[in-house]
Amino acid sequence: MAFRRSRNVAQLEASRTVAIKEEALRRQAAGEDVIDLSVGEPDFATPRIPAEAGIKAIQQGKTRYPPNAGILELRAAAARHLSLLSGGRPINADHVVVSTGARQALFNACFTLFEGGDTVLIPAPAWVSYPQLVHLARAQPVLVPGDPQWSLKVGVDQLERAADARAAGLILCSPVNPTGAVYTRAELRALLEWATERRLWVISDEMYRRIHFGSGPAPSVHDLPDELLERVVVVTGVGKAYAMTGWRIGIAVAPPQVAKAMAALQTHVTSGASQPAQWAAAAALADERVEEDVHRMVETFRSRRDLVVSHIRKEHPGVEFVEPLGAFYLFFRVDGYFDGKLASAAAFCERLLAQQGVALVPGEAFGDGRWVRLSYAASEKLLRKALKRITDFVRSVETKEEM
Repeated sequence: MAFRRSRNVAQLEASRTVAIKEEALRRQAAGEDVIDLSVGEPDFATPRIPAEAGIKAIQQGKTRYPPNAGILELRAAAARHLSLLSGGRPINADHVVVSTGARQALFNACFTLFEGGDTVLIPAPAWVSYPQLVHLARAQPVLVPGDPQWSLKVGVDQLERAADARAAGLILCSPVNPTGAVYTRAELRALLEWATERRLWVISDEMYRRIHFGSGPAPSVHDLPDELLERVVVVTGVGKAYAMTGWRIGIAVAPPQVAKAMAALQTHVTSGASQPAQWAAAAALADERVEEDVHRMVETFRSRRDLVVSHIRKEHPGVEFVEPLGAFYLFFRVDGYFDGKLASAAAFCERLLAQQGVALVPGEAFGDGRWVRLSYAASEKLLRKALKRITDFVRSVETKEEM
């Protein structure tokens, strides 16, 4: 049956990363030997303490509708946790809104802050959902290409050239999905000073902040002076660093009037997030013993990062990639293999999956079709097997080019 899409979703595209994951699962269910390195999801079990807190909440009957903006215990734990990460800066629990995943927190922020006629600047390559969330708010996303000499990050000059009189916002992400690049504190300050001067709203996605291969957590906008945060919404959660993606808990910290408006919007969309999941998240953020689990997982990601990077450098010395300083992705170029039959990153990934059974995400999903994203949130055994298959595939392509 034909139907007319409403203008609300006229420009909406399905998530490419979700589609690739579903295709990998379909092939695996059909008996194919497929290694899925597409999805951004830790392969670890949820740490024991938050898992048991969620189970205990169910056993205690904490299964009714929760407060819309989140249980006080989680909002307080999140405020204290984020405060400690940024040297003890004050963060008010009343400014925290808990949502069903960070994606909903980002939707709440975009839908609250932007409207038709606005443009929103998004450094690219960018996570697949940012432009779609801006479209849902009837605003226009403007992808700002990052500098290849600067780990594909953007600076004030690039943003200034891309901004026009309609510019209303800027969406930042650090550590960056899909590249693993990390903005320094000085770089974040320069961007926020520029945004403050232009009266832009800034949404800072810091979901991967704890997965940082430098000293301590990655730099945050919360490390900056109060006067630069008056028009800033910070989005985070427990999914990535605490291996709790399926618990679906996102956290936003916003100026009081914005937080109130986001919470009001949420009452009509999903209402409060799952109460047992909130108790689990509160335990993850409040119990210091869980930090040992986080440290262990980050060190494992670091080891996997080193394995993947060393393989690329050894087996593919001419391939350009972004040095991953955080998150769990390697973003590398494949346009050197393009020819008449293999003319895009999407084609590269399709053939790799068909011929070698390895699922990666093409750069078109992130705004740059010269690159692909590999997630090393997989065991070392699987990574070694997948890397060999990728090398075999690339060499077969190179051999055909020489014939």
